[in-house]
Amino acid sequence: MRLNEPGVQLAHEPARERREEAGSVSAALATRLREDIAAAGGWIAFDRFMHRALYEPGLGYYARGTLPFGPLARDGSDFITAPELSPYFARALAAQVAQGLSAAGAHEIVEFGAGSGALAAALLDALDARGVAVRRYTIVEVSGGLRQRQRERLVRFGERVAWVERWPDSISGVVIGNEVLDAMPCRLLAFDGERWCERGVALQRPTHGASSAETAFAFADRPTDERPPVPGPFVPGTVVEIQPQAQAFVRSLAERLQRGLALFIDYGFPQAELYHPQRTGGTLMCHRAHRADGDPLSDIGLKDITVHVDFTAMALAAQEAGLDVAGYTSQGRFLLNCGLAEMLATATLPERAAAQKLFTEHEMGELFKVLALTRGLDIDLIGFLEGDRTHRL
Repeated sequence: MRLNEPGVQLAHEPARERREEAGSVSAALATRLREDIAAAGGWIAFDRFMHRALYEPGLGYYARGTLPFGPLARDGSDFITAPELSPYFARALAAQVAQGLSAAGAHEIVEFGAGSGALAAALLDALDARGVAVRRYTIVEVSGGLRQRQRERLVRFGERVAWVERWPDSISGVVIGNEVLDAMPCRLLAFDGERWCERGVALQRPTHGASSAETAFAFADRPTDERPPVPGPFVPGTVVEIQPQAQAFVRSLAERLQRGLALFIDYGFPQAELYHPQRTGGTLMCHRAHRADGDPLSDIGLKDITVHVDFTAMALAAQEAGLDVAGYTSQGRFLLNCGLAEMLATATLPERAAAQKLFTEHEMGELFKVLALTRGLDIDLIGFLEGDRTHRL
């Protein structure tokens, strides 16, 4: 989900008060999860665990209202995303959004999970500069703390920006989801060479003299009829993720999108790459203080948990629900198609250096992809005119 700066180290130890506050939050969330696991008979599916770790009111990683976005660990951030990295991300994206709004004859944008509000601010500025009338910018945000930070950043746009916690009943315009699908809870499947099991979370047996509050979490497998979406072959020990909640999200979008364009920008692969036999460990990853680790069962609520998006599954869910798959390509190719290179011709050297990370292959340009879904539009989307990879989904 995140661009972690190479070589970034935790330069300053956080203050004791901050460590104690974080520790108490994590301890409280861990207690609730232990109670949840005990009430469920000693085991819960990983998607349930991940949901509470990220979205438990007041305690989950995204529900606490702290701001994880920033360039350096010493500023208290955990990662940086494209909108915070460079305003040229939104300026290039604005070209595609403008085309989508014009084709739909609409004046509304809906953004899911607006983070710091950086994308909304830069996108509205870029569209205003293009003379594109955006009468309403709706942000769907589940975190009360993040909503407050977004309001502070976007106050200059007045009543054009509105916040909701749930889906609008109907949408006509452009929908944007930047690094949203990867943070939706996933399920884990593990193959032992003979059968598939669902990997969930249980409690380790406490050591002698340990209290229940010290009981650690552990992965535990149960037989399942679920299978990966491709036949394999898979080697013993393989662990994969499946994303039914993200697919359900796409189907919900299809129920509400009356006419317009939806753009999902995230890191991920088509199924042939995501479930390649050599990818035996899956893609589950955590992010904290600009460092990545593969242990979602520790420091609960204090770090991000993400997986790479199965873009084939998202495209199929969209098609089955009545949407058209209008384009799929790398973020780098998408931004260049939208005119990023021409925009950078007048940029300063520091601006070019930051923006270059958006499209170069060894940074975000190839790892991140863009999926376009439409309804009722008969146009060739400019972001996919060259390098479209829809045939590879």
